[in-house]
Amino acid sequence: MHEPDVVKLDIDPVRFGQNFVGSEAFKALFQEGMELIEETAAYLDGAGREESRRLPREESVAYASESMRLTTRLMQIASWLLLQRALAEGEITPDQAQTEKARVRLNSHDTTTTLREYEALPARLRELIGLATRLHARILHLERLLSETEAPPRPQGVNPVAAQLGMLQRAFAPAE
Repeated sequence: MHEPDVVKLDIDPVRFGQNFVGSEAFKALFQEGMELIEETAAYLDGAGREESRRLPREESVAYASESMRLTTRLMQIASWLLLQRALAEGEITPDQAQTEKARVRLNSHDTTTTLREYEALPARLRELIGLATRLHARILHLERLLSETEAPPRPQGVNPVAAQLGMLQRAFAPAE
């Protein structure tokens, strides 16, 4: 008996990243991110500015710190979304995207704000921080998935299971 036949197709595996950035799901994510940026900017320039003026000094410092952290996170999100869209629309090459991706830092932002200070912040700011944090976590997850699928597929070697089955079949084959 021979080693089991293996179906071999002359196609590469589907690349998640190539499909995702052109999908409706990406368009929805892009829209969500841009709307959150606009909402945050409008809040920080309007009602948020007024709310921060009414805070006691300690909470005012926490407000400034958290709003800066929020703005930085949203700019990272915007950069990542715009980079992915440019790549999907062919405005930049994959090599250019890799170069630009190195400049976009999707890192976490540890806070020194205490729970008491955070809870003293205006409710709308806390809501925006929560929305941005969740969106950031989703994008980090997507970036990991995209990075994994961008690596070239490893060449297929000998199937270890098929090799073991072949050895067993040869060992227990009737003598000729």
